Amino acid sequence: MEAINNKYEFTVLFDVENGNPNGDPDAGNMPRVDPETSYGIITDVCIKRKIRNYVELCMEGKEGYNILIKPDKSLNSKFTEAYKESSLKTGQKGKNPDDVKAARDYMCENYFDVRTFGAVMSTGNDPCGIVRGPVQINFARSIDPVYIQDISITRQARTTEDRMETGETEMGRKSIIPYALYRVDGYVSAALAQKVTGFSEDDIEILWKAIINMFEHDRSAARGKMCVRKLIVFKHESPLGNAPSHTLFDKIKVSKKDGVVSARSYEDYEVSIDARMPDGVYIEEKL
Repeated sequence: MEAINNKYEFTVLFDVENGNPNGDPDAGNMPRVDPETSYGIITDVCIKRKIRNYVELCMEGKEGYNILIKPDKSLNSKFTEAYKESSLKTGQKGKNPDDVKAARDYMCENYFDVRTFGAVMSTGNDPCGIVRGPVQINFARSIDPVYIQDISITRQARTTEDRMETGETEMGRKSIIPYALYRVDGYVSAALAQKVTGFSEDDIEILWKAIINMFEHDRSAARGKMCVRKLIVFKHESPLGNAPSHTLFDKIKVSKKDGVVSARSYEDYEVSIDARMPDGVYIEEKL
């Protein structure tokens, strides 16, 4: 399939209600926050994981839509598989650069997340090189500072007989954010798609679909209620872009409505979009 010919930027608004959208292992798995401002943050890795999971679910079994980054088997074994499928010699050190490129092209063609986000595939005896992906996503940040509520819970199932002797229940803790609206910005480079991975028009439509639905099949008690509220896409006529990305992102403003002190729903916010675009740029609200 032919690679995309247009540069894109996009902004996603999503919220969490009574949940932990992205736990921090360095802080007892509490929701991630900027310690200086108390704004909530969610890593790009967390967001890309949800996109990968949705694509794997909706495109399962379709050629070209495998997912590399998942815990089914080691990465090096997948790289060796690329060599075998490309009829290249495996297990030899000092690889021919042409062999590495052929294996890299195989990975881009067969794995959606490599074609989209890129990957470091230079490990093991059968390296497939390093791919810079055309789609890059920033950390998400909450519109306002978040309040983290630490809740006590009880469990009625003890794990050992010794612990059963002290009672039938035991106490635990659960950290949640009562409500927060997050914003994340992203980029799609047509130049990298054309030069390296072959990220196509079909791929970008699947990407938009995955972003809109990334929480729909990722429910858990820990994450609470999470919803994508808006997906706003800026499309450039030129593969290299017709305007700087920051000038486009600045056209989207999100703020609490007058009189709202503590937001507890999406309706407590007002989203304003300046639809006046630079020449050669078009805006579309996908959601």
